[in-house]
Amino acid sequence: MVTATGPLTTKVASGTPYQLENNQVTRASTALLKFIKSQQKEKEETSTKKTLIGDNDDASDNEDSPAVNEPVWLVVTTKKHVADKNRLKPGTITIPHSLNSSPSLSICVITADPQRAVKEIVADPTFPSTLSSRITKVIGFTKLRQRYKSFESRRQLLAEHDVFLADDRIITRLVETLGKIFYKSSKRPIPIRIEQIDKVDGKRVKKDAKKKISKDERNATFASPIVVAKEIEKALNSAAVHLAPAATTALRIGSSGMTPQQLTENVGAVVNGLTEKFITKGWRNVKAIHIKGPTTMAMPIWLASELWVDETDVLENVENESKQIEDGKADKKRKTSEEEETTQKVSKKSKKSKGADDNEDSARKEKLRKQKARALEDQ
Repeated sequence: MVTATGPLTTKVASGTPYQLENNQVTRASTALLKFIKSQQKEKEETSTKKTLIGDNDDASDNEDSPAVNEPVWLVVTTKKHVADKNRLKPGTITIPHSLNSSPSLSICVITADPQRAVKEIVADPTFPSTLSSRITKVIGFTKLRQRYKSFESRRQLLAEHDVFLADDRIITRLVETLGKIFYKSSKRPIPIRIEQIDKVDGKRVKKDAKKKISKDERNATFASPIVVAKEIEKALNSAAVHLAPAATTALRIGSSGMTPQQLTENVGAVVNGLTEKFITKGWRNVKAIHIKGPTTMAMPIWLASELWVDETDVLENVENESKQIEDGKADKKRKTSEEEETTQKVSKKSKKSKGADDNEDSARKEKLRKQKARALEDQ
């Protein structure tokens, strides 16, 4: 068998346009929203219990709006796995149309210890009242682990709140603490930066990890109420990014209550953010982009015509490579013929050896028979 020592793809005459086609995204968005609406209408007609309460705060009141807002997901497939730890850390991408604009939104903030400092920030007079009224719970990481150990308690916590925001200092430790009940839902914690950042001449000052910090100093590590409020507002107007070390990732980028144009704008913002910040080698590493609903098929909005990432993976001289492959096949055929001839020779030799051994055994037996006959005659 000939092993490949080089790339196996060849260049095409024209390259891939590394940008979304807005018309294609709009057509896919329109078709997807229309299909979700038809699904909901069919369920309403066949169900014995009509939907009485729906999460329809962001939808318009016209008849084209769905009865219940369902999430819309962006599915991105890459050519190679995203393995960079810095890119795998949860993040956010700002979108033009927020998924969390409801005034009745219930927000739970999970913070690094001590939680009292964040509670005081939310209660501060300078903190916007329109935002503080929606923050219904602030809990520290230590108390979170102590109070919500059981599966049932975590499921209840998930049901009590609409959005979960988490201090980016402890965001990676929440996977084990909150478990699959959170990370298989659409309410994964969204990271926020509420730590006070010390800067000198516009540059961030690194803290000494070996230095012991007192309780008062720990309280001072949180930013001012105004900064914290801006960070929370920014997170609420963003799409959460939770990449895995795999080739496919899904992000919630809209809802069925949006218009096709709004969904198109959110798709464009998220795709640009992913290729610029989160996906290694950006557009070169993107294989396909789809949008889908919770129970719908994935609708393609962009497909790559190139299956390679780097130019070094492309054959420059196809004729020479083909000749090398043909030479390899000829060598393989010649070696196979030689091996078959050697096998036949060994087989013939073994047959001759076996025949000679059989003749020797027969002669020995005949000699013993004659000796036994003479012994009987002498008696």
